Amino acid sequence: MTINQAFDILKKAGDIRAARIITDNVKHLSWWRVLFFAHQLRRGVPVAKIIHQKWFYGIPFYTNKHTLDPRPDTETLVAAVISDNAPTPRILDLGTGTGCIVISLVKNIYGASGVGVDISHGAIRVARRNIRTLNLTERIKIIHGSFANKNLTDEKFDVIVSNPPYIAYGDKRVNVGAMHDPKCALYANNNGLAAYEQIAVNAKNWIKPDGKIYLEIGAGQKTAVKKIFTSNGWKFVRDERDLGGIVRVLVFTA
Repeated sequence: MTINQAFDILKKAGDIRAARIITDNVKHLSWWRVLFFAHQLRRGVPVAKIIHQKWFYGIPFYTNKHTLDPRPDTETLVAAVISDNAPTPRILDLGTGTGCIVISLVKNIYGASGVGVDISHGAIRVARRNIRTLNLTERIKIIHGSFANKNLTDEKFDVIVSNPPYIAYGDKRVNVGAMHDPKCALYANNNGLAAYEQIAVNAKNWIKPDGKIYLEIGAGQKTAVKKIFTSNGWKFVRDERDLGGIVRVLVFTA
């Protein structure tokens, strides 16, 4: 099969952008492989899940069905931490998924190192793969655990970051692509706020006295999440907006 033939089939199944990304990134485009990709596109499978790669903060990350695909909105979270320019921070990433957050921070902050935590064994394998690929095994460790467990770690960190599940069950705004992401990384009880409630209580055990926590939130959740954290003794520092002008990140200090 020629590249042009593959491109035409994939364009009809998805769109020009999807066809371009797949033909640019996948070698050995046999007939059966192209038809399989076309079938996935018609089912609404994101291109990143098809080619198993998504760029985030200028870095290519491996991704699969066990992880969320890194999203541009989450770059706002990374940028917020980098802008504070803390020297050689120890970073705890709660719900690390692909590891894209902690990896991007460690690669962009001099002397930074960290720990990524996830409850999914599949996600842990993905994060460790990305860490090996990017030669960061000496600076980042991935562990199995849950932010619902206050005894997750004995270490105290300078920075805690998290993009936890924050979508309410039954929310109709979820796009088709998200249907192919792991549900445990998307949805939370209590109208999408349960993960924040757990983190607000337990993260006090893992942060240094002058440390900061950076949280990605869903559209319209600022007031509710801010109340959860301030009622648990956290001090609100600021919010950050994504490129669409939506408040996407909240920053608190212990």
